[in-house]
Amino acid sequence: MTTGKLLGSGRSADVYEIDEAWVLRRDRSGWGTAPTESATMTYVRRHGYPVPRVRPATSPTDLVMERLSGPTLLTALTEGRVAAAEAGALIASLLRRLHAVPGRDPAVPGSRVLHLDLHPDNVMLTPAGPRVIDWSNTEDGAPALDWSMSSVILAQVAVSDTPLAPGARTMLEALLADPPELTEEALAEALSRRAANPTMTHAEVQLLQNAEDLVRRVGSLP
Repeated sequence: MTTGKLLGSGRSADVYEIDEAWVLRRDRSGWGTAPTESATMTYVRRHGYPVPRVRPATSPTDLVMERLSGPTLLTALTEGRVAAAEAGALIASLLRRLHAVPGRDPAVPGSRVLHLDLHPDNVMLTPAGPRVIDWSNTEDGAPALDWSMSSVILAQVAVSDTPLAPGARTMLEALLADPPELTEEALAEALSRRAANPTMTHAEVQLLQNAEDLVRRVGSLP
């Protein structure tokens, strides 16, 4: 597909303008999960979950989706337009709403659609409300893994030496304020997946032990 103006870039993909209504997200690695993402986003949107509209994917690298206006939740946080506690509570709400969507496999009653990368940079604050983007890690499974992934991601920032650390700690506390579905097995799996993530730097991987300790304290795990 012919691309228009480059609108933004993430760790693994670029977003291009198509027209006023649609954008193209293209994976730079030459491979991707666009068909899976498109099917998942269509499914959860059908059940009322706040995601952009998408077109059926015809390439593993290219996902055509609704063009959204508004900042990411991360941008709103750094600009002081949203408080950290409010952001953490919003992430918790979005996780609960996602896990309320009926599972796709009736043979596994406890299975739900999981995002597995739900953090402030993957939430767009549009005039119509929040929209969850970047479903490249999505799969079906136990909700505890989704809670653990979001918790570990926030905790890694909270134990870092960046200016975002205090806010990330507050977000983590708000995320886990009501008893979430954290389990030992899910936390171990989340940590393993983060350690194996090829887009993470060595410094970020080195933060995982302290991040685990913080999640355990805040989430009341032994």
